[in-house]
Amino acid sequence: MEGNFLSFFDITIPFDQSHLFFPRIITWLLCGLFVLVVIQNARPIISKYRSGGMTELLDLEGFHKFKFFGTVALVVVYFIMMDVVGGWFPNMGFGFLFVSMPFICLMGLMYVHEITRRTLTTIVIVSLASPLLAWFVLARLFHITLP
Repeated sequence: MEGNFLSFFDITIPFDQSHLFFPRIITWLLCGLFVLVVIQNARPIISKYRSGGMTELLDLEGFHKFKFFGTVALVVVYFIMMDVVGGWFPNMGFGFLFVSMPFICLMGLMYVHEITRRTLTTIVIVSLASPLLAWFVLARLFHITLP
């Protein structure tokens, strides 16, 4: 009986599918969070719709086009470049490491309200340290393949 119980915790993932393990978990978590946000905000949206106030919901006056389209473009380029750089260094996780650093830096610069010497230093330190720490923990300690 003990062997059957412990086998429940034994997970085998084929190597060619190992890079999809965490993205699937993140995808399901994001879908769950989306459902929670919709459930939380459904009642106010429906009441505004019924009272004829849908024009307020669709008001794009405060919409930051640069941030929105810049984010979409950066995410697309991020995934494309991660595959390209990962192809140069197969199964080492350098695609993730080398592409995440400028991605985080550019995202930080795009969303910061005021660029000062202090905020720039903070953005650069975070954009260098966080991917390096994630790469070290995932790729070196847990031997999880990264792109």
